[in-house]
Amino acid sequence: MRAIEVTTYGDSDQLEQIDADLPEPDAGEVRIEIEAAGINFADIMQRRGAYPGGPETPYVPGMEAAGTVDATGEGVDLNEGDRVVAMLDTGGYAEYATANAQMLFPIPEGMSFEEAAGFPVQFLTAHSCLFEWGGLEDGETVLIQAAAGGVGTAAVQLASNAGAEVFGTASTQAKLDLAAELGCDHPINYTETDFREVVEEETDGEGVDLVLESVGDDVFERSLDAMTHFGRMVTYGVASGVPASAENRRLLFENKTVSGFHLGQASYHDPERIMKAVPDLTEGLTSGDLEVILGEDFALEDAAEAHQYIEDRKSSGKVVLKP
Repeated sequence: MRAIEVTTYGDSDQLEQIDADLPEPDAGEVRIEIEAAGINFADIMQRRGAYPGGPETPYVPGMEAAGTVDATGEGVDLNEGDRVVAMLDTGGYAEYATANAQMLFPIPEGMSFEEAAGFPVQFLTAHSCLFEWGGLEDGETVLIQAAAGGVGTAAVQLASNAGAEVFGTASTQAKLDLAAELGCDHPINYTETDFREVVEEETDGEGVDLVLESVGDDVFERSLDAMTHFGRMVTYGVASGVPASAENRRLLFENKTVSGFHLGQASYHDPERIMKAVPDLTEGLTSGDLEVILGEDFALEDAAEAHQYIEDRKSSGKVVLKP
């Protein structure tokens, strides 16, 4: 079968197409014929070698894939041809992959494989950061960094539907328009405007109750500035590649809370806490209250181009590979 391999850590040109053996499902696993594989920024960090606990080279990247069940291992109550989307450790950038049956979700009727590939990581991350870790409540204010990205577009919808006042940052007018369409009350072009000034003006100097932060570097520190007294931040990424930290003295005197969230680790240590959101999310996607925002799609062999497209900040919504 065709697959994409990271031969050694580095730039996007380290993604190469290879011929790989067809994987066989073990007990409790299924093999999926992949129709669409989601690309996440974590894939890029792993490829760079900057992802703590990430896979060692060479490896086939890809954390989520949608397709049909092709074969089942012992103890799996699924049928060949069932439409599913899977969360994976690695292996999604391929024509076939094996997955733990407990980490599968049925694809709702009417949802495309491309949309399904943009569901698990984005919506489970957004929901967990907003509600389980962030404690967002009706009437509160939330600042979402990278509001037009995969997680960002999910978070804007979820926060708006929950009755929050939503601030969101993005880099182009098209991305700002997208965020606004999804429910962002205050779209902010961070290349032209300091988001702290907008937050201060719109909240009468109080700041926001919650920040979803995924960039690191100085954005992390400036996000702390934008928080109200007793404000909370959930940090779930380091897209800048520059880690950040919070001074404990500042947190102490400003009574601010910073929580970290990692979907893979959270799913491993407390899967019930993560997966309990699936029924509500699935219902929202089926009813149309929620929408997977699709960006560009690329052929499998163009995985390097797809990574570079995201790194160049050209993408909005979910970017997928199609074997």
